[in-house]
Order: sequence, then structure tokens, then C-alpha cells
Amino acid sequence: MKIKTTELTDAALDGAVAKCLTGGEIFQCGRVAHQVVLHSVSGTTAPYFMKDSGVIRCAFEPSTNWSQGGPIIERENIALYPHGDGTYEAEVFLNPKRGVGPTPLIAAMRCYVASKLGDEVEIPEELAP
Repeated sequence: MKIKTTELTDAALDGAVAKCLTGGEIFQCGRVAHQVVLHSVSGTTAPYFMKDSGVIRCAFEPSTNWSQGGPIIERENIALYPHGDGTYEAEVFLNPKRGVGPTPLIAAMRCYVASKLGDEVEIPEELAP
């Protein structure tokens, strides 16, 4: 299912960020190798980190978790700007793509996805808002 980057939220946004980071493969973050997989808990499907042993470790939520989204913002040189109406705007240094959202992390992750995948992204049906 195609969705506009500006409309990505929740698990759909986190899944799109995972797609940018991994392309579906394992990615390296510092000295730790990660794999993000879609996993269903209580009927809700979302991205999760998986250990080498195949055990689900924790939810992958860079759009709400600063310990996951913050390093992406820093590494990608994403600048954040607060607006007077309570929204935030993000832009990647030397890239025309921007993101807007109700929180700094949502704006930054939309910006990151737009800079890597464009203005529309393909997401699995299970992650559709």
C-alpha cells in the first residue's frame, strides 16, 4: 500500500524508518547488529528489534523513542524548528526534503523517510493507519 510520507504515523512511520535503515536486512548501529522485523502482539502488528537468536527484544519506535530516533537525527544532520502553533519542522542538511509533525521526532522521522524514499512510500498492509 502506498502512503504519502507526510501522512505516516505510528507503526507505519516506524516501519518506513526501518526500511530506510535496513532495506529489510540487518543493519549495524555502533558495535551492535540489529534486525527489525514485523511482529504481531495482541492482534497489532508493529516493527520490533530481533536478537540474533530470533527472540524479539523490544519495539522499534524511533518516532516516539528518543534513544532510537535521536541517533538518526544526529547522524543524518536533521535540523528541527518549532512553529508557534505547536508543530515542528525538520530538514536534512543540504537536502530539499522536509518533514512536519506534532512532535520533533515525528517531524524528523518523516523528513528522514522523505529524504531516503521520497514523497510516497510502500508499506505493508499490516502497518496501515
